[in-house]
Amino acid sequence: MSRQTRTIEVVTGARDFDFLGHAAEAAALAPPELVAPHEPRPIRFLRRERAGAWRLKLYGIALPGREVRAELVEAAMERAPSVFPAPARADGRYGVGYVTVHDAATSCLVLYYWWQSANECHYRVYASPLDDPTALTKIEDPGVGCVWELAIVDFESRAWLRRVLDNPDGPDLDRYLADHFDADV
Repeated sequence: MSRQTRTIEVVTGARDFDFLGHAAEAAALAPPELVAPHEPRPIRFLRRERAGAWRLKLYGIALPGREVRAELVEAAMERAPSVFPAPARADGRYGVGYVTVHDAATSCLVLYYWWQSANECHYRVYASPLDDPTALTKIEDPGVGCVWELAIVDFESRAWLRRVLDNPDGPDLDRYLADHFDADV
């Protein structure tokens, strides 16, 4: 009996795998099926906020046709002072950042970002169940983000470059905080 070898495409590249007697392992390596086409979600700048000495931009992401629930936004901002490092302006931090509140399909997510050491964006992520959006718990090993969250990160990175790092008039944190993103992504 001859052995069959096939190539499976996985996220990290092509991988040879012996299928003879290893169907379960091969299935585990295969990427999941996409179940629905992409539906743009509203990403909205909600307002500027303060959390202690931190000056922040607040964003919301919701499912198509919906808005982020107010109780999730309130819970996110109530937690913010304990999430951001203290003091705000020390250890290479500038006391500015942004918060993304994502009222997603399977859970509630809050991502807290801040600028540090000139060009680094640091973050922490909290999650809660859909039926209890105020029960935010820290995620210890978070992913980078979903496509909607990353759209905000992309905008904010470009705004930081434009208004702070590459500004011919010098760093302008107020202009950075005045720039904001609104789109259906």
